[in-house]
Amino acid sequence: MQVCVYYLVLRALDTVEDDTSLDTEIRVPILRKFYCHFYDPEWHFSCGTMAFKVLMDQFHHVSTAFLELDKNYQEVIKDITKRMGEGMAKFLCKEVETIEDYNEYCHYAAGLCGLGLSKLFYASGREDLAPESLSISMGLFLQKISIIRDYLEDINEVPKCRMFWPRQIWSKYANKLEEFKYEENSVKAVQCLNEMVTDALLHAEDCLIYMSNVRDPGLFRFCAIPQIINMGNLAMYYNNVEIFKGVVEMRRGLCAKIIDQTRTMTDVYRAFFDFCCIMESKVDRDDPNASTTLKRLESISKTCINSGTLKQRKFHIFNHQPEFIIPFLITSFLIMLAIHLSTKIP
Repeated sequence: MQVCVYYLVLRALDTVEDDTSLDTEIRVPILRKFYCHFYDPEWHFSCGTMAFKVLMDQFHHVSTAFLELDKNYQEVIKDITKRMGEGMAKFLCKEVETIEDYNEYCHYAAGLCGLGLSKLFYASGREDLAPESLSISMGLFLQKISIIRDYLEDINEVPKCRMFWPRQIWSKYANKLEEFKYEENSVKAVQCLNEMVTDALLHAEDCLIYMSNVRDPGLFRFCAIPQIINMGNLAMYYNNVEIFKGVVEMRRGLCAKIIDQTRTMTDVYRAFFDFCCIMESKVDRDDPNASTTLKRLESISKTCINSGTLKQRKFHIFNHQPEFIIPFLITSFLIMLAIHLSTKIP
């Protein structure tokens, strides 16, 4: 219950941040005071589209559920929402210029979400309190992958584009970030993309350490499945110009297979190892960041090998398995839909 309320609260917060049809002067005070509205069962704010608009229009249901939670859960959700709202408001008023800015924005947008989840797990008595840095890395990894994936959607946002790729990176390859969507700039676009992917890989080993310490089977799958799927997506994005033409995502069948097969840390190590191998096979030795990319992939692969769980070096993810039955596919689709709707909030 507490995790569901937590995600709905942060999804609502994210909806306010994302609605570029609203002036910054309107969104900033709402983001900064959003945590105060949990205690007002009548409060709502109309913004967003489709399901997100429904959430905002009927936010009183979320407030009611929040007030039914134990006080320790309420305090975690309130604290994280307050800190995230402040950070989001800050970056509505400034651009992501440096890599330091990029890491700071991702910290506010998703790293704090990971921290809050760890605190909720601890408050439930089901887990020890994870180190803060590892909890934050879990969120940073997912957020950076989402930012890479959403390049075209964000750059084409109406009435005003949104730019989360740091200028410190993209300015090496273009004068304007929007130039990457034009075919004549595809070579430089892919080089920039590869540097963004390489930056995201920095968080993979922290994620492996975090997941290896999760004891509860249900919480483990809750944490591991999105991380594996996003590691797979990262492997697809690397050196792939299609990112600049539309959304690139893992096939639903493979997502369903990951959801079905992920049970233990062995499954995570094997999946991460497989996707590292795929990425390594795609590295162009002439890419400006090739050596850095290969070093990071090698380090992640070494962590997986040193776990002692890889019995043989093969693509475990792609082993032949029996066909899925229809009910399982339906269930898997619903889980994937939930993951998709919360990609900006790990």
